[in-house]
This record gives sequence, structure tokens and C-alpha cells, in this order.
Amino acid sequence: MMKKATLLLVISAFALLFSQRAHAQTYPYALGLKFGGYENGISGKYFMQNDVAIEGILGFRSHGAVLTGLWEKHQTVFDVPELKLYYGAGAHLGAVGSGRYKKFSGDDEFYDSSSILIGADAVLGLEYVIPQSPIAVSLDLNPRLELGRGPFFDIAPGLGIKYTF
Repeated sequence: MMKKATLLLVISAFALLFSQRAHAQTYPYALGLKFGGYENGISGKYFMQNDVAIEGILGFRSHGAVLTGLWEKHQTVFDVPELKLYYGAGAHLGAVGSGRYKKFSGDDEFYDSSSILIGADAVLGLEYVIPQSPIAVSLDLNPRLELGRGPFFDIAPGLGIKYTF
């Protein structure tokens, strides 16, 4: 069921990506919380242009922490000014200690020593700014290529809530 929903979100997002034109974002800055398949943490977003943002996420996980930086392109979808499709790419750097980890796929992995995490990231998602409020919520997919502990590729969902200003 989750795989079908994920595939449907990806196909819909790419169809919208190539069929909609960009519109101005409704806020220049945002701070919030990000919940993901590997890490949960705090996020900050800054719009460098009306439709281009950079986002930083400091995520915490069992026995470690990861800093992720993303470049994101935003555009209006379904002619709803508060609803944006966003996509982009970036990188992550972090560290984990030894221990047993549950991967998003459900498999356990055991790290027998501390490790550096470094790799490439992508993002594809939807963000909705609640009208007449400073709150934005997002739902996205986060593909990740891990080079420090891998190489391996995985994809995880993400849920965000931000205060915009």
C-alpha cells in the first residue's frame, strides 16, 4: 500500500512539475520541525528568489546527528496559491555511534563502530501554507545516496511543520 501511494505521489508530482508555471512564494523565511524516515529535527528555510529556496535540517537519530542542506525549486500547483510543489537536491553530513538501527525498509543493521555519514540527497514534495496563518505543512519524499556507510540508496518520507515569517 505504501509503495503504491509513494509511486502515485511521485508520478503526480512529476506531471505537475512540467505542467505548471512558477508563482511567488508567500513567505521569505521559515523555522520548524521535520520528521523523517531516519532523522527528526529542526529545519530552516530561506527564499533566495520568489521560487528558489535553500533549506537546512539538523536531524537527530538514535546514536547520532545529521546536517542536511537542500536547494529547492517551488511552484504553484492546482492554481492554489498556498499549495506548492517543490523539488531539489543537496547533501548531508553527520555521524552515528555503534548500535542496532532500523532502516526505513524494516531491516535491522548493526554498526560495530562509530561512522561518518556523508552523501547526496534529493527532495520532492508538496507544501501548504495555511491561509491567514503563519503555519506551513509539508509532505515529501527524500531519496538519499549514502557514501560513508555504503554506498547504498534509500528513500524515506518526510513530514514538516514550519512557522513562516
